[in-house]
Amino acid sequence: MPDALRATCGSIRTQPRRRGFRSGLAAVLPSAALATRADAAGFGEPFLDTYLHALLSLGRHETVAIALTLGVLCFAVSAAILLVRTRARGARREAAAHDEIISLKVQNDRASALLHSEPQVIVAWAAAADEPEIIGDATLVAPASAPYRVLAFGTWLDAEQASALEHAVDALRSSGAGFAMTLATLAGRPIEAAGRVIGGRAVLRLKDVTGVQRELNELTARHAALVTEVESLRALVDALPAPVWMRDAAGKLTFVNAAYTRAVEAKEGADAIASGTELIERGVREGIARARAARTAFTGRLPAVVAGARRNFDVVEVPTGRGSAGIAVDATEAETLRTELARMVDAHRRTLDQLATGVAIFTADHRLTFYNTAYRLLWDLDPALLDERPTDSAVLDQLRAARKLPEQQDFRQWKAQLHEAYRAVEAEESQWYLPDGRTLRVVTTPNPEGGVTYLFHDVTERLDLQRRYDGLIRVQRETLDNLGEAVAVFGSDGRIRLFNPAFAQMWKLSPTALAERPHIEAVAEWCKPLHHGDVTWAAVRAAVTAIEERDPVAGRVECNDGSVVDCATVPLPDGATLVTFQDITDSVNVERALRERNEALETADRIKIDFVHHVSYELRSPLTNIIGFAHFLGDPSTGPLTGKQHEYLGYINVSTNALLAIINNILDLATIDAGAMTLNLGPVDIRQTMEAAAEGIQDRLVKDGISLDIRVVPDIGSFTADERRVRQILFNLLANAVGFSPPGEAVTLTADRRSDAVVFAVTDRGPGIPTEMKDRVFHWFETHSLGSQHRGTGLGLSLVRSFVELHGGMVRIESAIGTGTTVTCIFPLDHVPVRTAA
Repeated sequence: MPDALRATCGSIRTQPRRRGFRSGLAAVLPSAALATRADAAGFGEPFLDTYLHALLSLGRHETVAIALTLGVLCFAVSAAILLVRTRARGARREAAAHDEIISLKVQNDRASALLHSEPQVIVAWAAAADEPEIIGDATLVAPASAPYRVLAFGTWLDAEQASALEHAVDALRSSGAGFAMTLATLAGRPIEAAGRVIGGRAVLRLKDVTGVQRELNELTARHAALVTEVESLRALVDALPAPVWMRDAAGKLTFVNAAYTRAVEAKEGADAIASGTELIERGVREGIARARAARTAFTGRLPAVVAGARRNFDVVEVPTGRGSAGIAVDATEAETLRTELARMVDAHRRTLDQLATGVAIFTADHRLTFYNTAYRLLWDLDPALLDERPTDSAVLDQLRAARKLPEQQDFRQWKAQLHEAYRAVEAEESQWYLPDGRTLRVVTTPNPEGGVTYLFHDVTERLDLQRRYDGLIRVQRETLDNLGEAVAVFGSDGRIRLFNPAFAQMWKLSPTALAERPHIEAVAEWCKPLHHGDVTWAAVRAAVTAIEERDPVAGRVECNDGSVVDCATVPLPDGATLVTFQDITDSVNVERALRERNEALETADRIKIDFVHHVSYELRSPLTNIIGFAHFLGDPSTGPLTGKQHEYLGYINVSTNALLAIINNILDLATIDAGAMTLNLGPVDIRQTMEAAAEGIQDRLVKDGISLDIRVVPDIGSFTADERRVRQILFNLLANAVGFSPPGEAVTLTADRRSDAVVFAVTDRGPGIPTEMKDRVFHWFETHSLGSQHRGTGLGLSLVRSFVELHGGMVRIESAIGTGTTVTCIFPLDHVPVRTAA
């Protein structure tokens, strides 16, 4: 037995493991069922190996006992396991059934609630039953006390509707033909009747559709409103100047407006949709396509060619439920305006930078966004700091630290009050008195986009000028009030603006009336009684009221009281007219007296000149006879003379020659004075003329011991003049110089030829001429000895100046007391001398 068991166990051990646990166990156990139960209990190959090993290690008898014991044990364990599994499965099935019952109950409650949620009645007939099952609110069509009357259609419907419903129900029950109809009860309630076969049952549903009808009517009205709204929106979109389009899910155009049609130059919108003409160029549509594929909105500025012109559009395309919709707003003009605005802003900035007023612009967040040069120079701020866009508070703090702001008791409160401008709606103005003596006019203007613009205008000079102006006005007022002249200022409207007391007093006008600014017409009328319509007042009135020709007017008014008033008007730059009146009565009287005296003096002078002319002519004739007979007596042919006679005859000749020279001088002056002097022009040899003039005074030079020094270059040449008058000029100058020279002195005669004139000069060493007498020496018969022995007629220098001026020249006298006198005669070369005195 052990050998057989060992063989059996060996055979089992040598079998492949893939045969399984059940085949091996069947070979050694008393029955296959036991092996099967062991397998079912979970005993695998490890258990079998252990079991076989135990069998092999035991003896024969022990092996049989153990095998039986193990078999019983395995059976018991298997039976227990099977019992536990069966009970667990039963419990699970019971729980599932309970859950299904609860679910069915919930579904039943839900179905019941659903049925009762609406005003309806359901009538169900089983296949073989005549009694129906009524579910729902039977009072919908039948009284509460008799719900069965639901099927009595004639009680709540008219005959026609009741008959139709009965036939439909009969067809439903007999052949399963479904139906649906809308009925109206006798009470006018709309009922929807529907019949069909459900689960082998014929089911009739009666539903009150009063609310549904109401909802239907509301939906119909809403649908009509929506249709109207859609049509309005479509018309509005079609009237938009911007192109608008709609696409389907595939990206094809389904709608375009009129602007789109015009932009793509299509005849009709349908043509543009049919041809798929795109507004945006293909190269730039990729971004729109990607956004459409991602179901996101696209926004961007894209170029497009419209009517042959390239324009920029702001394109917006958004996804919709069945595609997308887009709009393209023409931004070309906006871009142009933006560029123009930027240019204008830049121009305004450059203009502001040239202003003398400091300008600073702060944004809504209190940061500096613009400043001009005047602002930087006004506060002496560093440009690097300003370019960093500091805040308004930072700038104020820095200015306060530099003591450039007005002194404030509470700086924080003052700054907060200043910053109220950021919330203000109107500009505010204030005066800042700086520590350095300057005064600023500060204007804070809120910007429409937020922020503040500061304007800093230095009004120090203006205020100083205003103070000066006010002072000048007061001085002017006081001056006018204290003037002796009457002054009035009339405005461009002809009304009096300003007057002084002298004006009111002169014309006897009331200051109160003048203060009411009367018109010039009224003022002239008030003054008329004093002058009885003098033409000067008419001229003044015309000058005040003139518009174009505002010429000054001057005149004289003779009043009724004998007073004389000078009147003058002066046009002022502002259109006003200044009128002055001066009482010249005393001056006129003095002028009249002086004029009468002057006329008398002129008459006396003419009489004197006439007398001198007449006497000179009358004396010349007998003097000529005396000179002639004196020469005759001196002739040896007449007879011998004694020594005394010859001496006396010499005295007669000298005296008569001197008298003749005086008479000739007077006649020459008279001729010049009468304008009848004639010059005999010709070439004049300068040197010979000087020598001839010197020859005439040789006797006087010898008598007084005076030397004559003639200084002239040999080649000085000649010039055009009257030789006789030039010689007479030089003779008179030399005679005058010799007469005032002390004995033993020298007289110098010089001639100089310049580029434009010939200059003669006679110099003596006499006592000189006082300054106050230099102009008087040229007057007729003006003679002064000046401490010398000279006694002249006072006609020599008068003739000299007259003859030189006839030649177009001039005479200068240079003299100093005690050093002598130099008389210079200048004859111009480029001036044609006049032949007759003017």
